[in-house]
Amino acid sequence: MNWKQAQKEFQNYLRIERGLAENTVQNYSLDLAKLIQFLDQYYEGINPLQIEPTHLYAFVHQLAKVVNARSQARIISGLKSFFEYLLIEDFRVDNPSELLEAPKIGRKLPDTLSTSEIDRLIGAIDLSHPQGERNKAIIETLYGCGLRVSELVGLRLSDLYFEEGFISVLGKGNKQRLVPIGNFTIKLINIYKDEVRVHESIDKSASDILFLNRRGKALTRVMIFTIVKNLAKAANLQKKISPHTFRHSFATHLLENGADLRAIQQMLGHESITTTEIYMHLDTSHLKETVLKYHPRA
Repeated sequence: MNWKQAQKEFQNYLRIERGLAENTVQNYSLDLAKLIQFLDQYYEGINPLQIEPTHLYAFVHQLAKVVNARSQARIISGLKSFFEYLLIEDFRVDNPSELLEAPKIGRKLPDTLSTSEIDRLIGAIDLSHPQGERNKAIIETLYGCGLRVSELVGLRLSDLYFEEGFISVLGKGNKQRLVPIGNFTIKLINIYKDEVRVHESIDKSASDILFLNRRGKALTRVMIFTIVKNLAKAANLQKKISPHTFRHSFATHLLENGADLRAIQQMLGHESITTTEIYMHLDTSHLKETVLKYHPRA
């Protein structure tokens, strides 16, 4: 087995067997490419079946000199997945990455926006601009539904169940979930959909896509990042924000107002409750009130 064959088959395994999103598959592939580049430089001719732990230790040692702890941990995780794949498919009988240890990193608390900051951002949108109503609906959907940017750009007209108060979202690993949507967000989407989008020249490939660019095609992830960045500048907001900031704010504000953590987990599409629990660190003021109100010894 050569590296080119191994990379291709590993990608197919991630897509088909594990059902991972394309962005995740590409990230795993880039991590593997870093190892291949290192081996070409220091251990020329080593193929995936010949790698020993010492090769990987040398790679990790070199890696620590050029990337931060968080990036190291992600790359090591990707390599472990690759060698687990080789084991599962019986290409190897051992796992040379078994004893690799990722650097310990603290949980990074996500950045959030206050409701007034979100109002400032939305207020900075120029509604006289052809894309103004669209951008307003985009920001409100990110915040009102807690979507990932990939989920937003993939949102379809056929995913909107406004009468029932839900939208259908295709999340990580192609997992479908229903997310509640509020009346205010519905109103802004309908304004864009019925008063702006309907008059656009729409590409056949994007006929069912909700949010479109000026050419009538689906928006890219990069374009959403650009919209958010430009809005932050227009609102003179001194914070480094991204589309994901609205997702964090959605979860944080729900939690602060007494929402159940398990319900937030379902709405965000988190596979594990421990991922959602990070929001518990953002505001613990309500915890004391909960004990005082509900505990018999309070």
